[in-house]
Order: sequence, then C-alpha cells, then structure tokens
Amino acid sequence: MLKVGITGQAGFVGKHLYNTLGLFSEEFERIDFEKYFFEDENKLNDFVSQCDVIVHLAAMNRHNDPQIIYDTNLGLVQKLVSALTKTKSKAHVLFSSSTQEEKDNLYGKSKKEGRELMVEWAKNSEGKFTGMIIPNVFGPFGCPNYNSVIATFCHKLACNEKPKIEVDGDLKLIYVGELVDEILKEIRSKESKNQVLVAHTSESKVSTLLFLLEKYKVEYQDNGIIPELNSMFEVNLFNTFRCYMDFSIHFPVKFTQHKDSRGAFVEVIRLNVGGQVSFSTTVPGITRGNHFHTRKIERFAVIKGKALIQLRQIGTEDVLDFYLDGIDPAYVDMPVWYTHNIKNVGDEELYTIFWINEFYDPNDPDTYFENV
Repeated sequence: MLKVGITGQAGFVGKHLYNTLGLFSEEFERIDFEKYFFEDENKLNDFVSQCDVIVHLAAMNRHNDPQIIYDTNLGLVQKLVSALTKTKSKAHVLFSSSTQEEKDNLYGKSKKEGRELMVEWAKNSEGKFTGMIIPNVFGPFGCPNYNSVIATFCHKLACNEKPKIEVDGDLKLIYVGELVDEILKEIRSKESKNQVLVAHTSESKVSTLLFLLEKYKVEYQDNGIIPELNSMFEVNLFNTFRCYMDFSIHFPVKFTQHKDSRGAFVEVIRLNVGGQVSFSTTVPGITRGNHFHTRKIERFAVIKGKALIQLRQIGTEDVLDFYLDGIDPAYVDMPVWYTHNIKNVGDEELYTIFWINEFYDPNDPDTYFENV
C-alpha cells in the first residue's frame, strides 16, 4: 500500500484528489497534511518522512502583488526540498505546474523554477520526480475569483448576479476529475518524468462558457429542467454549476399539483436529456442510499408518505436535512460528491420516484457507499 500525502490538501484540486484516494483504500493510505506544516519544520519533516508519494499542489494562484506570488510559491518548494533532504526521503514527488510556465509572468516563473528545483533534488537523491504541466482546471468546489473563471461565473449566476467578460479568450480546459485520473496514473506508474504535458480535454471561448452556464441557471435553478447535455464536458460543466447553488434554500422544490374530482396530476421532471426513471416503495423506519456519485445527476421525488432526505458533502461534517411529505409532493436533487440517503419517517409505505441521467452499468456504477 502506497502512503500518499498532498500539500495543498484543503485546496481545490487537493480536496478532489484526497477524496478520490479514499475510494481506493486498499491501494493507498492518505497521510494528512495541514497548511501550517510549512511553518513548522518538525511537522513538515514528520509528514515527508511518512510518505511514499507526495503530490505538491500547495501554491498561491492570485495576489495583487505578483512578486508575493513568486516568493511564496518558490519558498514552498524550497521548504519541501529541505524537508526531503533532511529526512533522506526516497519519495516519488509529483509537482503541479502550469501552462503559464512559458508566459512572461511571475506566477509562471515561480512554477518553472520550482519544478527545476525538484528536478535537481531528484538528481541528487534516490527519489523520483514527476513534473506535471496542467491546463486550466474547473470543477465543483473551486473558489470564485481565484481558481477559475468558471468558478466565478457559477458563483455569480447562482447568487443571481450578472457576470462580466473581461477578455473573451479561448480556454484549454480539463475537468478536475479528469486531472485526478491523470495524477493517479502517474502515481501508479512509479516512474520519474521531468515534464508531463497533461492534455486538455475541452476547449471553449469564455463567452460560450457563460452562455451555457446562463442556460443552466435559467433552465435548472429557475425552472427545475434538466438541460440538454451534449457531451461529457457539458455534464461536467453542469455538475460544476449545481455545486454553487445554496441547497439549504433551494430544496425541497414543491411540485405543482393539478387537482380535480378524479384526484391530482403532478409533472415530476422535464428533461432535455435522457436517462433512467424508476420508483421504490419503502416500509417505515427503513433507510435507502448512503452513497454518493462523482458524475451522475439524480432526482428523488416523494409522491406518497413521509421521508427524510439527507445530504453531506464528502470530507465535511455538515448534514442537510430535508423533510418531504407526499401530501405536498416535492423533490430534492443529488449533487456530485454528496453522500445521500432517504428514510421513511412516516407510518405508511413511502413511494419515491427516482431519475438518473444514465443507465445503471454494473461495470461502472459510479456509486460509492458512505453513511451520511
């Protein structure tokens, strides 16, 4: 079993990598890292000495003073190299660099020079080094006004603000889940590579991104419609947008009931995308679910009985509780990387309709069990 530590564990990419490593608990053991370790030589040395693999993600991306970015990023690498040297580490170090390396700015310079320092360490030790040149990364839980323009657009739209395009450039993009797969591939290879160019998986103008995200906002957030998703990139972009919504306020969403002497008619879901619809009956006191998905889009609609639906983001402790009653039918959608369940809290049988955007594939279920 490989012991893997991640500097920048609490950051955007670090959080996704840390959580994904947890899905392979028989292959990897996660060595926890805290930001303050860089200010405590003993803590940093102890961390380094425990690791077979270190993924160096800690870095400053933005600051009003570019010199501070340069000094900070190079300083972090120097501290890591010092710890590797003092502990006589033979770890495989993976370094997150950027396509900004070749541009004339201090952020790119800090990344290039930091990677060169790591190459020199590997030459002088028996350790291994892999330098990964990474394009623009987007995905759920990125920090707006910091990690990416997509994070900023999603945050503003979800808060009913109007984003502005400063420069309508062409972006070469990779989804954070795809980047994590590339990092895992390099970890498993156990090979040194001074420079690995991570290929972008999609390309888009900024205006096209904003057009799609505005469509998701109007169709999904405002009207509950699952939008047309024509590629895996659009699925990833939609799942990214959903994670910036305030679920505690948005859900549960009440259905519109059309009642007459015969009873009631309820429209459960409007789709511009396919998928699978199913239903379940659940006896009182029973809980279903306690799992999460990394890519699937899912809706739970309670049409009879009383239910408690719970959501918790992986890696956090806060639980969202939603109480639904078939007398007043409503639905809750499941965000990616949120473990979820549904429990019959009433005295009668619970009827629930489920929709998910892809057929169930036992060879690729994208279903990971974890109690809420």
